[in-house]
Order: sequence, then structure tokens, then C-alpha cells
Amino acid sequence: MKQLPNILKAKLESRIQNNALRQLPFGNSLVDFASNDYLGFSKSESIFKETHKYLLDNNYTQNGATGSRLLSGNHQLYLDAEAHIAQFHQSESALIFNSGYDANVGFFSSVPQKGDLILYDELCHASIRDGIQLSYAKSYKFNHNDFEDLERLILSNPNTTIYIATESVFSMDGDAPNLEELVDLSEKHNCYLVLDEAHALGVFGDKGQGLVQEFGFEDKIFARIMTFGKGLGCHGAAILGSLELKQYLVNFARSFIYTTGLSPHSVATILVAYKHLEIEKENIEQLIQNIIHFNQQKNLLGLKPIFVRSKSSIQSVIIPGNEKVKSIAKQIQEKGFDVKAILSPTVPAGQERLRFCLHAFNSKEEISNVLQLLSEIVFKS
Repeated sequence: MKQLPNILKAKLESRIQNNALRQLPFGNSLVDFASNDYLGFSKSESIFKETHKYLLDNNYTQNGATGSRLLSGNHQLYLDAEAHIAQFHQSESALIFNSGYDANVGFFSSVPQKGDLILYDELCHASIRDGIQLSYAKSYKFNHNDFEDLERLILSNPNTTIYIATESVFSMDGDAPNLEELVDLSEKHNCYLVLDEAHALGVFGDKGQGLVQEFGFEDKIFARIMTFGKGLGCHGAAILGSLELKQYLVNFARSFIYTTGLSPHSVATILVAYKHLEIEKENIEQLIQNIIHFNQQKNLLGLKPIFVRSKSSIQSVIIPGNEKVKSIAKQIQEKGFDVKAILSPTVPAGQERLRFCLHAFNSKEEISNVLQLLSEIVFKS
């Protein structure tokens, strides 16, 4: 077997030396504070059975899409699911992509044009940044959730078509921008606002519709990216927007055009999971109560100063240094709680952290116990 070039070996060795080498983990039986399965839908037996029944009742016995949606892969189930998603999110249209990564790369690489400008939050997800890198538009980042800095950049580029890219809930910090202020700013300067709702779907809104609908801003956002691998517990994503935007993406988004579509089973799972959002309000309410309990407990234990402020399912405690944060994560895991360390370069050096993901199925006792354990370890060290 031909070996890696020396330059690639050196890059791996550098990761090892910095205690930052990524490795694929195995499953475990620990209490889950690590996954993005906020509502427990990925393990829902009823969703699994209803998906199977839906496929049989509608005579879907095909295992794969057979090709891209523009060739042979555009089965009727796609159209039914997209119509349901658009109605659920009060959008003119929805276009399903194979993943949230594909959706962001497809959008940002094709929609902003040469001469346009993309202004993106410095903590935007890698998929947004990778899409921007593929675009012919210019791009600048603005300080995290700092709309004075954003407006400064807008004013520095007059007579320019500007796209503003950010997230409604940030994947590493768990915090959220002031959407009302952001919408007002985008309207004031006639910008196109693009919002990734990956970590808001299933969490915010009375039916888990996301933060945009919780605030009633559906008609003020140019595009929303809804990702299904978190709150819906399955796979795929959709871009919400106007019918014209959907038509444009079908014609120009390369990550949509040049890939085999999702299987009927995958799309049916998305559709059934969406229907469960409408009937599982108690599940969503339990998640919100767990978030409130987590914040109350960390305050009681004196942990608030080392946590990033968050009212979402993502709660991050900053523990600088890859070696130190990995050591603390290991101690917590040895006590039965699956809490993951997030290392640089995934986050900037000095911003290494433990990332707690909260779920509807976590008990208040589990939350209290893991925070008590964290408190004992942190204050001891």
C-alpha cells in the first residue's frame, strides 16, 4: 500500500503533538449529554414503525433514489415532503438537500455573485464558510453577534448586493443573535438575510418550528436552512425561501445537481418526523424545562462564570487547553456521563470546552448530578 506523502504525515504528527488528533469514537452506554438528538427522535420506535408503514401503504419498495433528482431520483415522496415542510414553516417553498453541509455549500457557492458581498458571523459553521470559499463573491466576517461591526461593514460597501449569513443558534456556543435587531438592520440596508436554523429546529417554537417562526419573521428572511440531523433525529436538510429561489437552486446549486438523491426511506423518515413535531408538544416542553433546570443548577453551583451564556440545548463550559479539557471529559465519562471535549482547531486556541447537549429524555437528576460532578472536578483543579 502506497504511504502518505511526508507533508501529510507531518500534519498528522502535528495534531498528535498538540493533543488534537481526531479519532472515530465507538458507541457507549453512558448518559447522553453529547448527541444532537434533542428530542430523542433518532431512537423513536414509533417514528421507525410509522415510516415503514408509510412506505408500504404508498407502495414504496425501492431502496435507493437511483440517480440525481434531475435525472431519475425525483420520486413523488420528495414532492410530498417538501410541500409539507414548506407549509409547516410558512414558506413559499422548500428544497431538500442530502445534508445541512450540502445545503450551505450549495447555497453560498451559487447564490451570491461576483461583485456581491457576503458578511458572515465569525463563528458561523464550517459548512457556511466552505460554501463562501467556493463563491465568486467577496466576503468579510463580523465580530460575533456584533451588529455595530456588521453595520460598519455594510456602510463601507455602498451600492453592493449584500448577503448576511448567521445562525439562529450557534453550534459550539449555543447562544443566539438578537433576531429583531438583525432583521431591522437587514431591512434598513436592503440586505439579504440567510439564517441557519440547524440547532433551533425541534427546540424553539410551540411545535419546534425554530426561532424565526417563534418571533414571526418568516417573511423577512431571504433563506432559512433547516437541518434534520439534530432535532428531527434523521438526515438531510431543506432550504426555505421563495419559489424563485428554489428554481434557482435546482438550476445552479452544484451540491444539489450533481449528487444522488436521498432514498425514499430517508425522505419518508423526514416527513414522519415533521408530523411528530406537531403531536409531541410535551416532548418539546420537557426539553425547555431541562434547559431551564440546567441553567438554574449551574448558577447554584457557582459555575455560571465559566459557561457561555445560552438558553438553548447547547451549553458550553470554557476550559482552555486541549490536554486539560480532555482530562476533565475523561473523568466525567468514567462516572457514567457522555460529555465531549471540543478541541482546537475546531474552536480557537484558548476556547477549548466541554459541550453539554441537553435532551428531552435527560432527567433532572442526571442534569444535577453531572453538574455537581463538574463542579467538584473544576474547583478541585
